[in-house]
Amino acid sequence: MRSQGFTDRELHDAAQVVAYFNYINRIADGLGVDPEPGSRAGETHGESP
Repeated sequence: MRSQGFTDRELHDAAQVVAYFNYINRIADGLGVDPEPGSRAGETHGESP
C-alpha cells in the first residue's frame, strides 16, 4: 500500500479502525446482540437480516 502513496501513519490508522470494528462485532456476536431493525447486518455472508 505504500506504493500507492499511503504513509505509515495512514496504514496504522486504517489497521486500527479495521481491528476495532472486528473486535466490536465479535463482542456483540459473543453477547448475542441482535442487529438493529432495518439494518443490513449479515448480508455480506448471505444471511437474511
